[in-house]
Order: sequence, then C-alpha cells, then structure tokens
Amino acid sequence: MVIIGAGIFAEEVQDIIQIIGNLKIEAFIEGVNKERCEYLLNGIPIIWIDELEKINRNVEFFCAIGSPQREHIIKVIENRGYNFTTLIHPSTQIFPSVKISEGSLIGAGSIIAAKTRIGKHVIVNRGCLVGHHVEIGNYVTISPGANIAGRCEIGDGSYIGMGAIIIDGVKIGANAVVGAGAVVTKNVPDNVQVVGVPASITKHFI
Repeated sequence: MVIIGAGIFAEEVQDIIQIIGNLKIEAFIEGVNKERCEYLLNGIPIIWIDELEKINRNVEFFCAIGSPQREHIIKVIENRGYNFTTLIHPSTQIFPSVKISEGSLIGAGSIIAAKTRIGKHVIVNRGCLVGHHVEIGNYVTISPGANIAGRCEIGDGSYIGMGAIIIDGVKIGANAVVGAGAVVTKNVPDNVQVVGVPASITKHFI
C-alpha cells in the first residue's frame, strides 16, 4: 500500500500498519516539499504527487494527513483510479452493527458503539469514545480522547479537538471546529469554531 503524506502522522500510520501485520508500505506521497523526495522515510521512498505513474495500479492508498483539508488530495488520487483502504488498530472495540466507509482510520483503544456509521476518510484517533447511533460524515477528524455521546451527528469536514465532549443528540455542522476540551451541549452550525465549557461560538469561517 501507499501512504499519502510524509509527516509525523504518516509515521504513526506506518506503525499501525506494522501492528496490523498484513500490509506492506511501498511508498509515501509528498505534495508540499519536493526536496523531501530525495530522501527515504524510515527506509521507504517518498514520491512526488505528480509522479503517481511510478505507483503500481493495484496498490491501495491511505491518506495520513490529519486535517480535514485532506479532501482535495484524496479526490486527486481517486480521480486517477486508485482505491483506498481502511485501517483499524487491533486494540479497538467496534460493535458488530457499526458501518465504516473506505479510507478511514480507527486508532488504538477507541470504542465505537452500536449502529454508528462512519463516513469516508474519517480519522478516529487514539482513545476516542463514540456512542451508539452516531452519524459521522466524510473527512472528519476526531482527536485523541474525544467523547461523542449517542445519537450525535458530526458533519462533513468537521474537526473535533482533543478531549472534547459532545453530549447526547447534538449535531455538529459541516466544517465546524470543536476546540480541545470543549463541552458541547447544543447544536453547532456549519463553518464555526466553538470552545469552552459549555462550548460557545468564537469564530466564523467564510
């Protein structure tokens, strides 16, 4: 398989892949600093994004870019006919009725409860708790230690900060940012940042 990204999160994903044990990393993809392609990352080559023809068409990709802005580069790869894989750390607890879409990551020690649906290219980081009947959109990032209660909805491209708490039935809008440690007690609209206890809007995104 091939990892998109060659930063520190890509190295964490590399370790997860080694723990899973049945996948081999052929290359990392770099799209920001071409000079990095002159070097190896942990013994593995780094390939510039415009040179994808070097990649075997049969390999699967995973995007190791932690921010929701990964959507653009993922779509570039998809439009060239490549497929994405889902990575699940073996220490997770995932209820049988959970649905996880392609390209997503469930990190070490996370628990995903019954009937939850996780969209494409979602990152559920280490030690997250996701309750029952939660709907998580595409390109969402859930940072370590976040706790999302049952029946919540998390909109596309949103970012849930480290240790944030979202109580039962709350809806988080698309492209919203929930700050680290925030306690969200009411619905959050699209394109805003909320922080604090209880969380309140501190910024609007255009």
